[in-house]
Amino acid sequence: MSETLGTSSLSVLRDGARAVRDISLSVAAGTWFGLIGANGSGKTSFLRAVAGRLAVEGGVVRIDGVDRTADRAGRAAAIGYAPDAAMLPAPLTARAVLGIVAGDSDRALAAIGGIADALVLAPLLDRRIGACSAGQRQRIAIACAFAAGQGIAILDEPFNWLDPVAAYDLRHALTARVAAGLTLVTALHDLTTLSSACQAGALLAEGRVALALDAAALADARTDPAAFEAQTIAHLRGQAANVSIPDQDR
Repeated sequence: MSETLGTSSLSVLRDGARAVRDISLSVAAGTWFGLIGANGSGKTSFLRAVAGRLAVEGGVVRIDGVDRTADRAGRAAAIGYAPDAAMLPAPLTARAVLGIVAGDSDRALAAIGGIADALVLAPLLDRRIGACSAGQRQRIAIACAFAAGQGIAILDEPFNWLDPVAAYDLRHALTARVAAGLTLVTALHDLTTLSSACQAGALLAEGRVALALDAAALADARTDPAAFEAQTIAHLRGQAANVSIPDQDR
């Protein structure tokens, strides 16, 4: 498969500290790529930089084989990104926010398609975001990543705040969208989703790739999920023993 999204020796600063250190990853077209790691491992900083929401300190970001490192606005336009749900504007309705993202709310809903059903988005469209629960805001934030219809989407721990039914429905809707050609990158804490839904992934620790997970590794994980979970947790414990405990997930 051809690469849709890739980085070479990517480094990112957050608040004057290096949160991402020389990460080189390649995401194939039409696949779901999962990132796992402890809090503070650099997942959020990496995803925000790739999506054009943070500046890059060093290295390269490629989209469809083209170096887009210097074009931060271009990366933001090419990649659908779910904003922090807590940062959505409280006075606006979900419909208004989606309209801002896509330029038109009807166009946004058409682009979101079946994912809107999984998110049970319809009852939230005309509700002010300030009146929504944390889980409802999370659903709206996820919808924003698909509203403009890009072929690449990045979600940072999308299943946080969702109830079990919503998480189940969203996981299946995302799997269907990837099967239809979407390239999806997600930060995850859920090893079951990583092993069952993703075609490739990586474990981050202290801003670096500590373990690459290719299709063969995840196929083995699906054969023996308990062993995969135990091995991954052991790896995370080993990484955590070598680093200080961070104040927050950068």
